[in-house]
Amino acid sequence: MRRHRGDRPVGGARTGGGQGCGVSAVGPEDEYDPLTDPLPPGELGSPWFRPTGVPEEELPQQPQPVQQPQEWYDPEGYQRDWYVQPEQEPTPQPRPRPQARPRPQARPQRRPMPDPQPMFDPDPAPEPVPAPLPASGPLPVPDDETVALRTSDTRRAAETPTGPGRAERRRAAKGRGRRRPEPAPTASDTSAPAKPLSRVEARRAARALKDSPAVIASRAIGELFISFGVLLLLFVTYQLWWTNVRAGQQANQETNKIQDGWAKGRTPGVFEPGQGFAIMHIPKLDVVVPIAEGISKPKVLDRGMVGHYAEGKLETAMPADKSGNFAVAGHRNTHGEPFRYINRLKPGDPIVVETQDAYYTYTMASILPQTSPSNVGVIGPVPPGSGFTEPGRYITLTTCTPEFTSTYRMIVWGKMVEERPRSKGKPDALVG
Repeated sequence: MRRHRGDRPVGGARTGGGQGCGVSAVGPEDEYDPLTDPLPPGELGSPWFRPTGVPEEELPQQPQPVQQPQEWYDPEGYQRDWYVQPEQEPTPQPRPRPQARPRPQARPQRRPMPDPQPMFDPDPAPEPVPAPLPASGPLPVPDDETVALRTSDTRRAAETPTGPGRAERRRAAKGRGRRRPEPAPTASDTSAPAKPLSRVEARRAARALKDSPAVIASRAIGELFISFGVLLLLFVTYQLWWTNVRAGQQANQETNKIQDGWAKGRTPGVFEPGQGFAIMHIPKLDVVVPIAEGISKPKVLDRGMVGHYAEGKLETAMPADKSGNFAVAGHRNTHGEPFRYINRLKPGDPIVVETQDAYYTYTMASILPQTSPSNVGVIGPVPPGSGFTEPGRYITLTTCTPEFTSTYRMIVWGKMVEERPRSKGKPDALVG
């Protein structure tokens, strides 16, 4: 029990209190301390004030100071004054100069990882079934052993991987997990076995599987059309490509044969049909083709050569004759096509005929783009429409037109301008 001093009256006189009159039993430890007591003795509210004749239990209780939570643990029990020193501002430090960053090296491109597969547990652990609670009465309190078992089960369930196995994760990481999902069973697989068909139903099913006559006929017609198209394609390839290859080979062989005969000194005379006797040069078209006697297709024209009109009413002069029209014919398309581009000749372009004894040079005079095949006057001694008015030494080239047809004929005329013996060498048209 704390002892109080005697109350001090307002006038300054002290009244007795405690155990004696005028004297209070106050020890030196109960002296007034101005540092701890905020009010002087005798003032209302001071811990030294006590009214006379009032029991101690009825006195107003002084509010207890609120203890502030301590920031640290004080085992010795020392009192710690709550004086907080003001925070000191940190001394600004000089900012270090940024060093030059090293140039980053090119990193190798990493292979992108595949998307993580959904985690699943192929063998999930069974969940513990809780014990049934009693219908009435207090709930059972689990003992330490039960709590330990439940804790271990929970930890084991947490540590158990819930995703795929190690091999599955490894295949997924390497990108080789391309297992196709198994097809789901259909209703026909899971259903009961089908009921066997009767004889009538089996016949109807077999009849439904057979093709109708219309389907068979359409299929046969389609196969015929396909076969015809293939044959037509092969024929076109043969006409436009293979005939030129074969005719070129035959024409080269005939040219070599003619030149060999000249080298051996063969005596010129009457030539047999299909026999080569001269070579035609058209420098502008880069054409060098042998000339054979006659205009037979299988013996002359289809072999890549140029044929000389020398049969019956179509007989024409030879280059060595002093007067007349030397007329020849050749294919414009297929079988070597020596006259394909004679429509490009212009007046004055040279046409040279080489024989065993001389070179005969003609110059192109005129062209007739189209005429009837029965117009035989174009190969006469003085052909009408050529521009020639009197007999002379002329040349006529005839071929089919338009291209890839034989409906009409195209005519090109020329006039001889030079006869040069072989002993004097080639003419200027061939040398240039």
